[in-house]
Amino acid sequence: MLCITVSLSYAQHTDANIFGHVQCDGEHLPFVSIYIKGSNKGTATDLSGHYMLTNLPAGKHILVANSVGYKPVEKEIVVEAGKTIEINFVLEEQIMAIDDIVVTGTKTFKRQTDSPVIVNVMEGKMLEMIQANTLSEGLVFQPGIRMETDCQTCNYTQLRMNGLGGGYSQILINSRPVFSPLTGLYGLEQIPANMIERIEVVRGGASALYGAGAIGGTVNVITRPPDRNAYAVNANTSVINGAASDFILNANASTVSDRRNAGMSIFASHRMRESYNHNNDGFSEMPQLKNNSFGLNAFLLPAPNHKIEFNLSSMYEYRYGGNKEDGPAFLADQSEERVHNVLMGGADYSVNFNNNLSSFAAYVAGQTTDRDHYTGIMPDEGTPEYDEHFKEPPYGITDNKTYLGGIQLNHMLSHFISGSNQFSFGAEYNYDMVDDEIVAYNYHLDQETKNFGSFLQSDWSINRKLSLLTGVRADKHNMVDNLVWSPRISALMKQKQWQFRASWSTGFRAPQAFDADMHIAFAGGGIQRVELAESLKEERSKSISTSINYDYPNEHFILGFTLEGFYTKLTDAFILEENGTDANGNSILEKRNGEGSTVKGVTTEIRANYNRKVQLEAGLTFQNSEHEKAVEWSENSPGIKKYLRTPDEYGYYTLTYNSRLGINAALSGVYTGPMLVPNYGRNELIKSPSFLENNLKVSYQFNWLEKGLAVEMFTGVQNIFNEYQDDFETGKNRDSNYVYGPARPRTVFVGIKLMSL
Repeated sequence: MLCITVSLSYAQHTDANIFGHVQCDGEHLPFVSIYIKGSNKGTATDLSGHYMLTNLPAGKHILVANSVGYKPVEKEIVVEAGKTIEINFVLEEQIMAIDDIVVTGTKTFKRQTDSPVIVNVMEGKMLEMIQANTLSEGLVFQPGIRMETDCQTCNYTQLRMNGLGGGYSQILINSRPVFSPLTGLYGLEQIPANMIERIEVVRGGASALYGAGAIGGTVNVITRPPDRNAYAVNANTSVINGAASDFILNANASTVSDRRNAGMSIFASHRMRESYNHNNDGFSEMPQLKNNSFGLNAFLLPAPNHKIEFNLSSMYEYRYGGNKEDGPAFLADQSEERVHNVLMGGADYSVNFNNNLSSFAAYVAGQTTDRDHYTGIMPDEGTPEYDEHFKEPPYGITDNKTYLGGIQLNHMLSHFISGSNQFSFGAEYNYDMVDDEIVAYNYHLDQETKNFGSFLQSDWSINRKLSLLTGVRADKHNMVDNLVWSPRISALMKQKQWQFRASWSTGFRAPQAFDADMHIAFAGGGIQRVELAESLKEERSKSISTSINYDYPNEHFILGFTLEGFYTKLTDAFILEENGTDANGNSILEKRNGEGSTVKGVTTEIRANYNRKVQLEAGLTFQNSEHEKAVEWSENSPGIKKYLRTPDEYGYYTLTYNSRLGINAALSGVYTGPMLVPNYGRNELIKSPSFLENNLKVSYQFNWLEKGLAVEMFTGVQNIFNEYQDDFETGKNRDSNYVYGPARPRTVFVGIKLMSL
């Protein structure tokens, strides 16, 4: 009845109107969204930068002007029936956002500078500027993060945060953990950049509210929402070290109703990449890729303060590495073939009530992955294994499903002792099933995990300078005997441009197979796989972090830095040690509980922007990761305490230039320090050299304002100086896990983009 009454009131002819224009630096801006906050009344400026809203409800309102690339502006207005008023806006370009609204740190909307937990944000616009085509290519340009390629044949990637491996980090899609352990093997490369609105990153255990797997940190991928009527088509082609081509075609479109009470955005991506052979041995170092992805985001405001959101994406991938790729995989001397069909999505319902002091949200999400795969080596002709290979080639089938549902209730106490306090309560159920089998190898992983988690959080703004965030999460995991409690506490103190933060948290990882455990590798003429020890139990963590953040904004420049120290102690830490061979003679790595381990280090960030034209961002991490007791990675070699495949220092930089004449340029780079990499074929640890990749992109944009159209042409080089691993294993008996360098050699690209203004 209330919704009907409100809808009728909105339909009344009040003859209350607003008109005006929107400018930036004296120029009128077309296609700027103008709307009344919390309502379904809105419009957009026309080609001349003017707008008009009619028949508005009488009373006090907040009028918002918002456009991509500009800081939003809000104005409080009073609307009277029968009167027309003029409201004009002046927007400011937002090249470097130091105070974005973020959600990942506290599970509630909060400004970056007010969040007791550091949240780093990378906008989709930056992904495009540095020519990051996929999520994995973009994540390397975040402090404390390193993307690692772990297989010479199939090139699966692993996210490492603060020195910890991929299984220690939680990947979220629109704040929901639908990225299963299996999806983590290749999913970071399967998500195209044109799907992404922004990436929010929380490093360390301060993200414990997201449950198991969030010890190292949390990456939240926010997909592109519909915010205006727009479209874009982007095509680019690359040549990899003069030997292989890579073609990508992306398309985006979005539409929003005149009243801004409904909208939809869609994306599509197509990729065709040839395999690349670096050492001329006939076997690829980069696999052949064929990708087709598409998806949509939609929202509906059925009534004031009510919102329904829906997202769905489908990703198809064909991946082939090895040799003889023109024929069936089982006829190759050595190959890995993968066919993925991934479908993921979710739906959210939220409502604000109690004069916007309270809110409630309910959500469901899920993903399903069907995978056909082959991992095999052609045995030598004349051996018994040769005949068996043709009778039963090692093809496999994988079925993976993830489902989750949850609720969250927030309530703000405006007067709480001193200041205000927002309490949040949530409960979530997560189910994941993976059935992976290769009959020829007598390999079968049948894993079913169920976890019910709930959390309670207090976000207390004691005063304008001091905030205290406390919370606890309780998890009941079917692979852990007892209820696991994970408390955390974070504090923020602000002093003018300075921010001081400190966090303490605990977490756990269940004794299950994670992404890297599901990969079957080639080593010494056979295969190598991971098994879980029968006595494996959960590992626990305790994390501490402190940071200093400074940002100084001026009329012409912004200058800032962050210095963060982190320390994580793992108890019963998971380790991998060789454990003989199976009945087929294949090497076994067993996951066991070790004595414990410690990861500690410092991450530094600097950022600067001059006149909204030149922007610099850079980060460098110094860290040390060691086990308390030496881990015997090989039965024939002495153990070692130091984490393998983990450099003591790594970092990145981006330097961008934006000209009002339409000329833009971006120089970027990724640094990876030396690390110890096992070579199981030679049975030795190799210390890799350091690498500094440098990339350059230059573009020119022509704006055709009368038609609301822009054309951008761009070109550039990735890995300019060809910093690439030069000691790959060769032949069919190579150790495919012996790979440590950058993801690609020198790559030249050129492209064009057509888009609306």
